[in-house]
Amino acid sequence: MKLPSNTPPRQPLNWKSYWKQLNALILLALLSAQTCHAAKLIAGATQLAESRQVGTDKLDLQNVVDVAYSKYKDLQDGANADYIPILATVPSDLFGVVIATKDGQLFTAGDIDYKFSIQSVSKPFTAALVMQQMGPQALLDKIGVEPTGLPFNSKMALELYEQRSANPLVNAGAIAAVSLIQAESESDRWAQIKENLENFAGTELPLLDEVYQSEYETAWSNRAIANLLYNYNRLYSDPEQALRVYTQQCSLGVNTKDLAIMGATLANAGTNPLTGKLVLNSRHVPELLALMATAGFYDESGAWMYSAGLPAKTGVGGGIVAIVPGQFAIAAFSPRVNQAGNSIKAMKAIRFIAGELGVGLYGANPEE
Repeated sequence: MKLPSNTPPRQPLNWKSYWKQLNALILLALLSAQTCHAAKLIAGATQLAESRQVGTDKLDLQNVVDVAYSKYKDLQDGANADYIPILATVPSDLFGVVIATKDGQLFTAGDIDYKFSIQSVSKPFTAALVMQQMGPQALLDKIGVEPTGLPFNSKMALELYEQRSANPLVNAGAIAAVSLIQAESESDRWAQIKENLENFAGTELPLLDEVYQSEYETAWSNRAIANLLYNYNRLYSDPEQALRVYTQQCSLGVNTKDLAIMGATLANAGTNPLTGKLVLNSRHVPELLALMATAGFYDESGAWMYSAGLPAKTGVGGGIVAIVPGQFAIAAFSPRVNQAGNSIKAMKAIRFIAGELGVGLYGANPEE
C-alpha cells in the first residue's frame, strides 16, 4: 500500500491538518490486513511527524514569536511595580519575546537585549542549588512545597501554614532557600548563588547596584519575613545576612535571552545548551518543574496552568520564563504588571505561543 498521492503540502503552524493526516495514516495502517504493508504505512506516518518537527524548529518557532510580539506590543494594560521605587523608572513600553531550544537555538523579537532585574524569576534556580547541595528532600523538610494561594510577600502565610516558609517560590521560602546554601560566610553565600545563576544563563550576570540599593533600603516587609522565620526556627543563617544576599540575588541583571537560556537548561534536563555544563542533576528537574507549575505565578498559578499548562516563573521586574520539558523554553519581558505582580504582555505572549504550538503539559489548549 502506498501513501496517498494527494497528501496536502506542509504549511507552517497548520497543526489541525497535520494531526488529521497523521491520524489517518495510522488508522489506515491499523485497518490494513497485510501487516507488512501496515508497518510501512506507520513508518511513513512517523517520517511525516519527523519532517513536521524539523519545520517547527526553524520556521514555526520564529513565526509564532513574531506573531506574539506583534499581537501584544501595543498593549497598555497594567503598570510598573513601584513598591521597589527604581522599578517605576523602567521604560514601560519595553517588550521582548524569546524561544530557546534545548540545543541553544534562539528565536527572538523585540527588546531582547535590555537588562532588567531578575527579581523572583531567580527563585527556582536558587532552589535548584539547594537541591544540588542537599537533595530535594531538604526543600520538603526545611522549607515546604505547598502553594499558598496568597500574595508572594504574604506574612499571613507564615501564620497559616505549619511549615511557615511554605515553598521556595514565595518570598519567605526564597529567603529560607538563600539561608540553606552551604556557605562559610556571607560573601561565600552570595558568590555561590551568583555563580549558579550564571551557570544557568551561560553568561556573566551583573549586579544592578541601583536596584539593590533601592530594594534593600525599602525591604521592611522582607525584613519582617526573615525575622519571623528566624523566630520560628525556619531560617538557617543570620536574618539580615539572608535578607542582603536574597536582595542581591533579585537585583542581578538579565535580558530576555538570558532568561530563555536559563529555562532551556531545565528543558534540557539540567544541562546548559550553550556551555554543556550540568547545572542541575536531571533526576531533580521534575521536582523543580512541579514547584514552578504549582507556585510559579503565586496566587494566579491555578489560572496559569488552567490556560497555558506550562511550568513557569514570574518576577515583578517584568520577566517570565516557561518550560516545555525536553523541547524549549519561552521567555518574555515587559515591565507593566498586574495586581499579582505578573507581567501582562509577557504572560499573554507566552500563553499565546503555548496555545499556538500545542505544547501544554496536559494537551493542546489554543486560545479561543
